[in-house]
Amino acid sequence: MDLFIQGTLSLFGNTTSIMIFFLGLFGGMLFGAIPGVNMLTLGAVLLPFTITMDPQNAVMLFSVIYCAGVFGGAITAILFNIPGAPENAPTCLDGYPMTLKGEAGKAIGAAVSCSALGGTVSAIIMMTATGIVASFAVRAFGPPEIFALILFGLAVSASIGASTLWKGWLSVLAGLMIATIGSDPVGGIPRFSQGSFLGLEYQSYYMSAGIHFIPMILGFFAVSEVLAQAVNIAKGTRSRPQASIEFPTIAEFLAVRWTIVRSVFVGFFAGILPGIGATLAAFLGYSQAHRWSKNRDNFGKGELEGVVACETANNAATGAAMIPLLALGLPGGALTAMIMGIFQIHGMEPGPLIFINSGDLVWITFAAMFWANLMIIFLGWVQTKTVVHILRVPFRWLAPGILILAVVGAFALRNLFIDVWIMFIAGIVGYMLRTTGYSAAGVVLGLILGKLGESAFAKSMQLMDYNVLGFLQRPISAVLIVVAAVIIISSIVSELRGGHLQRALID
Repeated sequence: MDLFIQGTLSLFGNTTSIMIFFLGLFGGMLFGAIPGVNMLTLGAVLLPFTITMDPQNAVMLFSVIYCAGVFGGAITAILFNIPGAPENAPTCLDGYPMTLKGEAGKAIGAAVSCSALGGTVSAIIMMTATGIVASFAVRAFGPPEIFALILFGLAVSASIGASTLWKGWLSVLAGLMIATIGSDPVGGIPRFSQGSFLGLEYQSYYMSAGIHFIPMILGFFAVSEVLAQAVNIAKGTRSRPQASIEFPTIAEFLAVRWTIVRSVFVGFFAGILPGIGATLAAFLGYSQAHRWSKNRDNFGKGELEGVVACETANNAATGAAMIPLLALGLPGGALTAMIMGIFQIHGMEPGPLIFINSGDLVWITFAAMFWANLMIIFLGWVQTKTVVHILRVPFRWLAPGILILAVVGAFALRNLFIDVWIMFIAGIVGYMLRTTGYSAAGVVLGLILGKLGESAFAKSMQLMDYNVLGFLQRPISAVLIVVAAVIIISSIVSELRGGHLQRALID
């Protein structure tokens, strides 16, 4: 406790540190809310300037950007169905329907409070168990376990946003197929980037890098929403949603208390694993809430529990992602890799000795993340008061602005026009998916996890001398694969008993 107090006093002990703290807070929120231009963009811009900064302020700045950036996209996801980042995509599934029902204030209040709660609890666990948790996670989880976890994530998330299990699985499988476009992760062999179609030879240099999930997310959520609202205006059925910020009551919090607890552990666990992070945490948190909820039929229609689950889980992953970085020198994602770069720029190497050689720096980082997560409540209020005025703009003027923002976000990712085309194609497909009961979220989930899963599978095969049964010879991967199989079988049996699968096949 004394070390935490010392870190807090160092953090707020001078004007420069306070200014840098709030710069990271508002910068992370702003860049997290803009689709395609996320906290990584801000981090890349600011990284060269950290050379001249004090190492304490430099690490603190990026830690605060991380916390605020993960939350930033929640408000736009709820109000406009536009997730600022992939980890906010599941928030759209119930957050935006709540806005359409006139409950945007409650959805925003839940997102703000649960983001702060999940991140704060994660920071506390990070402060108390960094060495122990990181050591266990890194020793116990290799590529086979990560592949098994991804398989488990696909199994429990297959029905997200779909009208039937069958359509949910088709959506996920479509995402997995899209994930194969590009270069093979082992041999670098091009796939679907050259060949012949309808007798015509084609070769695309740009497709060799694969299809990025950011343009797909912008298309499935932002562009398809513009199309859907345009249709509603033509039919005369669109109403202008109103929004404010309205924190849930104590009774509403108590009703979802187990969802919050479950999402904290799911998010923290996913955040520790390298390469997994907040995106999978959000999808897993949402899928587990759907699986165990008494109101599962309301999910996707404006269920508060869905917003609570994914916003708690994705923010709980922030503190967890710092554990392997600080304890073992293993960055879990792009932004934590930038933080590792800051350590190295200033002549320090993250790992067990960092607690001995630079303990004050570590505790300033802990204190910064703790207070940044608490400040999300204030941050959410400011962001809502700012962004909510956009709802007053007539949609015929708002729609071009949304499309321009989406185009800029898609192009800025890799400076490739093909990403813009992919975004618009995904928008048209996304509109068709939502009108036919298929799941855009399932396609995105398959795309994101497909790339991670294929890489983990390839590494696993090399590690186990290409023995597929090796997955069942490792306790953790075996348990995850068996549980995933049980979930798939039980879901199919449940659908068969209800007759949903037969009706889906007929449709």
